Amino acid sequence: MCTRPAHRGHHHVCPACRVAFKDRVDRPRDRVCPNCTGALIDAGSDLEVPRRGDRAGWRVLEVLLRAGVTFHATCCDGPGWRPRTMAQVRERLAAAERTGSPVAEALASADVDAIGRRPRAARR
Repeated sequence: MCTRPAHRGHHHVCPACRVAFKDRVDRPRDRVCPNCTGALIDAGSDLEVPRRGDRAGWRVLEVLLRAGVTFHATCCDGPGWRPRTMAQVRERLAAAERTGSPVAEALASADVDAIGRRPRAARR
């Protein structure tokens, strides 16, 4: 049984300004950055926001969010594996291009060698 709170709030991120806001109320409205008036991206509840001075961390986060990879959790499992360095991002983007896999799927894959492989059908 899951003991995690149901409504933990979501991080809304502006990669250009390197700011994140956590909104505990889910309202269906567009959120804008108070600094640049750009659209905030809903990154999910399990995002670990990089420090403002961590340029590499923000670059990785921006690549993930632009590709559609978020940090929304499913129950107690968390959002799954996500790359933390640009080397990991580049490695997965190259594998996605080589195999023709979707970029978001490749970026969320912990095993680079498994990118592009189809899961085997279960034997009967």
